[in-house]
Amino acid sequence: MSEVDFENGKKLPLVEDFYTVQGEGFHTGKPAYFIRLGGCDVGCHWCDAKFTWNSKLHPPVDVDAVIERAKSFPAQAIVITGGEPLLYPLDYLTTELHNSGLDIFLETSGSQPLSGRFDWICLSPKRQQPPVTEIFPLAHELKVIITSEADFAWAEENAAKVSKRCMLYLQPEWSQFDNVMPAIVEYVKSNPRWNISIQSHKFMNIP
Repeated sequence: MSEVDFENGKKLPLVEDFYTVQGEGFHTGKPAYFIRLGGCDVGCHWCDAKFTWNSKLHPPVDVDAVIERAKSFPAQAIVITGGEPLLYPLDYLTTELHNSGLDIFLETSGSQPLSGRFDWICLSPKRQQPPVTEIFPLAHELKVIITSEADFAWAEENAAKVSKRCMLYLQPEWSQFDNVMPAIVEYVKSNPRWNISIQSHKFMNIP
């Protein structure tokens, strides 16, 4: 779809929106309203949200309606995720949410230039579609998915590009949790600037 289809961000390809608790990274345990957009240009084989990939299955919807639903919940934070949300113009969405006094967090692979204004950017880089250069200094959190010990080098390669204030997280890929968790624990103990993130929402059986 071309940008004109989205009316400068007043319409976006919504997959789902819901109130839950953040399960990963720095904001683990924080209640948040999730806005999940369709479409992805990365396509990780282990992705647990493959249903989001095809944007054609998720026609653009009125963003104002999504904003009103988000405001109806007691959440003080909004998580914009995907898919890859930076495929779309996010300025209108983030401006209207900020006007309502909400904090806005972004989950992105960084494969596209930033649009919108965010209080927290979680960058989760992928080898097959590395982040654009300009996203690295903007990241508040770097979350690297670990499928094997070979991924530690990829994690360090990306850590060298973010700012010193950026929080660093290693997260086991869910299907490899038991296989890679011992190595992650030892790596973090030897490299204490790194932290461990786990998908706690899966243990809690929440979305």
